[in-house]
Amino acid sequence: MRHLYTIPATIIGLSLGNPVAAAPPFVAPAERPVEQAAQPWLKNKLAAISWHDVSDDAPDQERVAVRTSRLIEQLSWLRENGYVPVSVDAVIAAHRGGASLPDRAALLTFDDGYASFYKRVYPILKAYGWPAVFAPVGKWVSTPAGHEVAFGDKNAPRDQFVTWEQVREMAASGLVEIASHTHDMHRGVLANPQGNSEPAAATRIYDAQSGRYESDEAYRARIADDARTISDEIKEATGKRPRVWVWPYGAYSGTALSVIGEHGFELTLSLSDNLIPVDQSNTLPRLLLANDPRTADFAAAVVNLEERQNLRVIHVDLDYIYDPDPAQMDRNLGLLVQRVADMGVNTVFLQAFADPEGDGLIRSLYFPNRWLPMRADLFNRVAWQLRTRAAVNVYAWMPVLGFDLDPALPRVLRWNEKTGKTEVDPDQYRRLSPFDPEVRRQIGEIYEDLSKQASFDGILFHDDALLSDFEDVSPAALKAYAQAGLPEDISAIRADPAAMQRWTRLKSRALIDFTTELAGRVRAIRGDDVKTARSIFAQPVLEPDSEAWFAQNLDDFLAAYDWTAPMAMPLMEKIPPADVAKWMDALVDAVAARPGALDRTIFELQARDWSADKNASDNPVDPAVLADWMKRLERRGARSFGYYPDDFVAGKPDIGTVRPAISTAWYPFK
Repeated sequence: MRHLYTIPATIIGLSLGNPVAAAPPFVAPAERPVEQAAQPWLKNKLAAISWHDVSDDAPDQERVAVRTSRLIEQLSWLRENGYVPVSVDAVIAAHRGGASLPDRAALLTFDDGYASFYKRVYPILKAYGWPAVFAPVGKWVSTPAGHEVAFGDKNAPRDQFVTWEQVREMAASGLVEIASHTHDMHRGVLANPQGNSEPAAATRIYDAQSGRYESDEAYRARIADDARTISDEIKEATGKRPRVWVWPYGAYSGTALSVIGEHGFELTLSLSDNLIPVDQSNTLPRLLLANDPRTADFAAAVVNLEERQNLRVIHVDLDYIYDPDPAQMDRNLGLLVQRVADMGVNTVFLQAFADPEGDGLIRSLYFPNRWLPMRADLFNRVAWQLRTRAAVNVYAWMPVLGFDLDPALPRVLRWNEKTGKTEVDPDQYRRLSPFDPEVRRQIGEIYEDLSKQASFDGILFHDDALLSDFEDVSPAALKAYAQAGLPEDISAIRADPAAMQRWTRLKSRALIDFTTELAGRVRAIRGDDVKTARSIFAQPVLEPDSEAWFAQNLDDFLAAYDWTAPMAMPLMEKIPPADVAKWMDALVDAVAARPGALDRTIFELQARDWSADKNASDNPVDPAVLADWMKRLERRGARSFGYYPDDFVAGKPDIGTVRPAISTAWYPFK
């Protein structure tokens, strides 16, 4: 997708001074940022850790096992470094606003129901006097003696798992909280026509015979049936219904979360390498221990939970993957996954819409939906392959207003001050008016349909969410202005500086409110941990008064979204080569002026030069220049950055040149 961006004639250019790039400013040691791990423990933060099987030797990674000796070392390290294991009672009390958790609170959890917990871990817990959560899979524990357990796509000996009698004994001790790990959802289900198997609790099943996906009603009923079954099993064994739900593979949806909440579960546990205040959410991430980590690696992983992850991002166009030939499309996907893994990034912004014409008007999508044609059922498959094979987070990159919906729906109209007429701006994205309720409803349903059909980690709101200083004058917009006490005559607004300021702020907030509404629709289906990011043009960052030309405001963005993504694209902005370094420094400095803002900002670089020809399909930026831009950003203090687009088919930009500047393996700090 090309970027449609016309700089208003009224913009005064940024004075960049001496073209010789200045060195990054010196910062005295006492003034440098202190890593989070060196700061005081934040109130009600909880370090939750997920173990699975425990083996005296040869830990089997199919069961994510650790050696008994290493488990003992890990628990000793926690004790010696001031971590305090807490009970579920304490976590729930803190969540409800009761007594706060102690500093370095830790929740010890053990999944799947392995007999090794009873034989090896339970005695250690009794010796320490430490509480823990034990989450068995009901169907596995209910397998009769003498029968094998259906463990994934294999069978496992029955004696590898506890019995309900052992569960009863441990629950009676007061140390072990028995949680649900579902009755029979610790498995994959068919998730798309291409045959991907995805977590049962988070996925609407695809029926290959009918070519249809599981309905909302059937999905909710399946989750509810499982919740009732495992609750009954645990109550029969322990006398109490479970109150903690542990998501298999850490995967869940907002819909599933609401269903199990209806069945009395007060706390849910997922998998993610970060901390979260327990008083802010009842869905808590946990550090997954895999590959039998040494104590030093375990310690580093626990300490790094306190750090905010830096993002290293590439933008990927699904249009590059799509091909009418399914075999070629699969080969393209293989190229992408391998390249992402080789590049060493941790995040992909993945196009969920089709734009083969490159004009920014979205006529079809890459997922089933109610309102636009589906070019191919592709987004879910690619997102899943990237998340599982390349081990990256995937953000669904989506338009906000640029959908080619019913022609009767109002478009964003521009007032032409020369003719006095209203028109669609031919030099901008053709957008739907965000002030129209029907527009908002249909776009909201598109976002809902995406959320039902795919698992992803975040949403990137595209740069089509803008309104110029002559927009929007559609009827719905004029009505909104009148309700806010503004004149419906745009010339009158523009003639009054105070009214112009109010109009600008109203439009900026309207776009924020709409994207917040869209994020809410996504989270209601996918879950509250879906992150948000929104692209912002460079000019509103560098010159806040230019908010009028975009209806974009950096401070609004920082308050509204998890990530703000300035478009650090000097060639698109027509910055002379000699001034690029100072321009980038100014961009970073403008963000850095807001305390903590660099921790929540992703600088988006350009890997293609659209300045000479807006329709250029192959005008790549020199990869050495792109790498230098990345290094410049980092030296100036930027923590997260990425580039658009990545042409994985042609291998551009050159991976050997760019990887050292962007890979988290080269700069692995959190």
